[in-house]
Amino acid sequence: MMGELSTTVPDYLEILSKVAIAARSGNRDAEGGLLRNHRPTAKVVVSALLQAERAAKQQRLVYPLESLLGDWRLYFTAPRNAKLQNGVAQGNGFYIPQIAPAQISFHSRERLEIGNQVQFGSLLFKLTGPARYLGKKNLLAFDFAQMQLRLFNRTVYQGKFNSGKRAGTFEEQPISKLPFFAFFLITEDYIAARGRGGGLAIWIKQVA
Repeated sequence: MMGELSTTVPDYLEILSKVAIAARSGNRDAEGGLLRNHRPTAKVVVSALLQAERAAKQQRLVYPLESLLGDWRLYFTAPRNAKLQNGVAQGNGFYIPQIAPAQISFHSRERLEIGNQVQFGSLLFKLTGPARYLGKKNLLAFDFAQMQLRLFNRTVYQGKFNSGKRAGTFEEQPISKLPFFAFFLITEDYIAARGRGGGLAIWIKQVA
């Protein structure tokens, strides 16, 4: 007799879904009350991210580029020393303060492009540049080439951004010399990755 297929959602996915729900609700319930007490603690989120990362490697999950396209708000980040040791999460993280919202964007026009911006009140700082995606590794390499400063929705500066001296074009650069994100979880509501520097992050999908 064949066993029934398990439909149980792993605990770490439930935790990360709660993070996305808290982000979408603005951390408030229907009556306007704060949801902070119901939002997973930083330690719990770090553990969930590390478990998701391990599962992606074990299951050899592959995500198509199309699932990354769009605008994503940075909601939670963890330091580069976050890791699982004997099954226990090491390292801590924090929720990004709403006073300084940050966003990452991936758009495919004539070529794949990345945008990264942070806003402080009426001042917005944005970096953009080319990117390329290695689908089999869920790895997105990029290089920021342009920067823009906007104040009260008006551009006050726009020009080239030097992210490092590299010989040749972006397309000629080996991955080892470029910054990158290694994505280990991509859903319709949120994405999670580890950067080249070792840090973890989770971004929430921005909807119009």
